[in-house]
Amino acid sequence: MAMRNETRVVFNQMLSRIAQLNGVDVSVLTGQHEFAVAPVVQQRLEEVIQHSSEFLTRINVVSVKEQEGAKVGLGVTRPIASRTLTDSAKGVRRRPTDPTDTLDRGRYRCEQTNSDTAIKYAKLDMWAGKPEFQKLYADVIVKQRGRDRIMIGWNGIARADNTDIVAYPLLQDVNFGWLYKIRTFAPARHIAGGAFAPATRNAQGVVTAPGKIYVAAGTPGTDVDYVNLDALVFDAIEIMDEWHRDDTDIVVIVGRDLVQDRFLNVINAAGDRAMEMEARNRILTLPKQIGGKTAIMVPFFPANALLVTSLDNLSIYVQEGTQRRQLREEPEYDQLADYQSVNEAYVVEDYGRCALVENIVQAKKP
Repeated sequence: MAMRNETRVVFNQMLSRIAQLNGVDVSVLTGQHEFAVAPVVQQRLEEVIQHSSEFLTRINVVSVKEQEGAKVGLGVTRPIASRTLTDSAKGVRRRPTDPTDTLDRGRYRCEQTNSDTAIKYAKLDMWAGKPEFQKLYADVIVKQRGRDRIMIGWNGIARADNTDIVAYPLLQDVNFGWLYKIRTFAPARHIAGGAFAPATRNAQGVVTAPGKIYVAAGTPGTDVDYVNLDALVFDAIEIMDEWHRDDTDIVVIVGRDLVQDRFLNVINAAGDRAMEMEARNRILTLPKQIGGKTAIMVPFFPANALLVTSLDNLSIYVQEGTQRRQLREEPEYDQLADYQSVNEAYVVEDYGRCALVENIVQAKKP
């Protein structure tokens, strides 16, 4: 099955526009060669991807020149007020401090992410008669790239040479996400087990086997770890750096399994709105606070966990000049393939500004 003639016309117009924007001859595209996306186009694309999701607009998406280096440090991470005795024999020099220094042992490293799509000729034929053909085509890719970034940020635990979408449907093997970074580089900010089933940690303090944290009405230390989520969050806040604990932009990101009892009426009332949040990557703000902090739900966040932080403490670094693209017609499969890639990294700006709690069970000890 070939592309229809009328589809070919609008498709060639799209190719001409892509070539013009990227400063390459259209023969590069019609010859189906890979090309480097122009910097201004890459920047614009990043803006479009970011604005495809409410959650992505609330975190940082940062362009970096180097593939690997020290974190940018977008927030204030420590106090700077001090006093130094300098006018006596025992005086010492004043020592300024960098209020954005995060001391991240992991730093950052941008790894290649492929975003390859294939759209059947039949679907292109359906779109060909619409004046917004080029927008329809672009939106398919942009929206899913935004969703993919959120999935990787919450669930990424590895960078496999050959990823497996069947074994890892939440893209766990594409890149190292935010929660992985907290577990690995900031074990002191990670609660992964209670009194009954504590987590197993290696010599570096990294959790190798998560325990369980039991939350229910009962006696703490006897048949439960915490009587409610408020008590758990209050404890989690205490493992953050003291100067961040009362910040008004700190929120509690809550997994969906944890809201069933306390917020069941909210979820039921949301109905389609909850599905809309999932479909459009929206943030659902819950009507009650947890531990004195605003509680929110974000798509693809682990169901039995919670994270205390500010949303601007989470970043995605995108390496400049690494956006590559190739459009290839594949008539043997009756489809247009669009191969795209870019180097990116997932970064927690300040580990002292977060607390991760995992494997929460809302029940008494069995």
